[in-house]
Amino acid sequence: MSLRIIGFLKPYRLAMGIAWTLMLVELAVELLNPLFMAKIIDQGILKGDMDVVLLWGGIMVGMSVLSFASGVTNSFFAAHTSQGFGYDVRESLYKKIQSFSFASFNKLPSSSLITRMTNDVRQLQNTIFMSLRIMLRAPLLVIGSTIMALFVNVELALVLLVVIPILWMFLLWVLKRGWSLFEKVQKRLDRVNEVMKENLSGIRLIKAYTRGQHEETRFHGANEDLKDKTVRALRFMEIIMPLLMLVMNLAILIVLWSGSLKVNTGGAQVGEVVAIVTYATRISSVFSIFSFIITSFSRARASADRVEEVLNTEVDLRDGEEARIENTVITGEIEFKGVSFRYPETRGKVLEDISFHIKAGETVSVLGATGSGKSTLFQLIPRLYDVTEGEIQIDGHPIRSVTLQNLRKAIGYVPQEAVLFSGTVRENLLWGKEHASEEEMMKAAKDAQIHDTIEHLKDGYDTELGQKGVNLSGGQKQRLSIARALIRKPKILLLDDSTSALDLKTEAKLLQAIKGYDCTVIIITQKISTSMESDTILLLEDGVLTANGSHDTLLKESPLYQRIYQSQFGEVHHV
Repeated sequence: MSLRIIGFLKPYRLAMGIAWTLMLVELAVELLNPLFMAKIIDQGILKGDMDVVLLWGGIMVGMSVLSFASGVTNSFFAAHTSQGFGYDVRESLYKKIQSFSFASFNKLPSSSLITRMTNDVRQLQNTIFMSLRIMLRAPLLVIGSTIMALFVNVELALVLLVVIPILWMFLLWVLKRGWSLFEKVQKRLDRVNEVMKENLSGIRLIKAYTRGQHEETRFHGANEDLKDKTVRALRFMEIIMPLLMLVMNLAILIVLWSGSLKVNTGGAQVGEVVAIVTYATRISSVFSIFSFIITSFSRARASADRVEEVLNTEVDLRDGEEARIENTVITGEIEFKGVSFRYPETRGKVLEDISFHIKAGETVSVLGATGSGKSTLFQLIPRLYDVTEGEIQIDGHPIRSVTLQNLRKAIGYVPQEAVLFSGTVRENLLWGKEHASEEEMMKAAKDAQIHDTIEHLKDGYDTELGQKGVNLSGGQKQRLSIARALIRKPKILLLDDSTSALDLKTEAKLLQAIKGYDCTVIIITQKISTSMESDTILLLEDGVLTANGSHDTLLKESPLYQRIYQSQFGEVHHV
């Protein structure tokens, strides 16, 4: 794991120190017991001295109780550290994700971020727990057992001294290979989560088009790929144990054979042979769980890299040096000066050399075909993206001179797809302004033409909404989203085709109510009836501003606007 990930363990240094100390107590008991057993055999049983047997037997029992108590307490501190570490990492990941720009989300999709915050963090938690419980104890037990075996009888222990370094080198190679395999597993898990997320989000459309079989096939493919990669990784790791056990059992057989020869010739005592065999058996048992440890560590390393990728992602939208806290949006005047924009890692420009001026309090409609850059233009105003070329000014100030917090607080943004959150209607409205009064909330709902609908719900404003407002119609969700924006009393209101599901009468009432707000309103719409009520119309075509003016002006001068008008109303009648 990197130093950045390890840094999350700093608050838990005391708990880790206690856990490791208790682990060393367990280790010491485990290493000393074979010596005591040797004394019981050589000085007690073989000589018929029961006092020696009882003395060392009692010591072994007492130390076993100490080891048990140490193990239980160690588990408590290990769990405290690993759970606290996981909590802190998830908090940091979530905080970092909140600072991401739209460009960052394009690089790291939500399905992958969910996997990193859940599965990857859990892998790290498990590894931290294991490192405090058995992961560090295992290699120390191997090293300690080898040293103790040499202390008991150097000649008999030479077999272990030869075999163990070879096994260590083999394990290091396995660790490197395992990390690569489990990195691929985590990527396949991302894909499975992505398919599931898309499927659950669009379940109604899937049923409407009877595409369930197709989606099952798509999920089966992603799931099969994950299974194959996981099985391949686990099979590779599972090969370790039989190989290690084979080598260690051969080593034990050699110790027993040479030990029997030395006992017969007086070169070793029976207790010494038993002690060394016990140490070799302990080493063998430790090596038998190394496949599990290495599997966990390999997955943790792959997960650590993925978590660190999120934490190291550069925040490309932040307050610059020119941003001043005192600069706030007061009137809502907007000016685009030669603005061009292209999405990161793409060649073509989505918007090119856009220039226009919107006076404070004006209502502006933005029209254009699908893909003409309307929504992109909207996203530049609250700095969800930064312009590639040119400059945007708000109230005569460059947009970068206003802090992101001040800028976005002054904007009410209603996206093309109405997004509601799990919770009550009230909670969704107050999401726009946390401490709004009851009167402010109801006024916003009435102006958005949704108050009467809310009153007819089972619990009124306290009615629970399903995920994404699943129990509301499209028009109801749009109006609730607009009410959430109006409750802010914004200086700039951005409506991204968010009246598309409303009938003409409801839309007219809504737009009339919005005029009572002291704000600049920009509406993306496909309806000429809406644009006719606007002070200015911006007409986009393939990312270029082809016309800018009132309805009457564009009807006279813009062939494209004339075609749009004719498609909705029939013959064009020039004023």
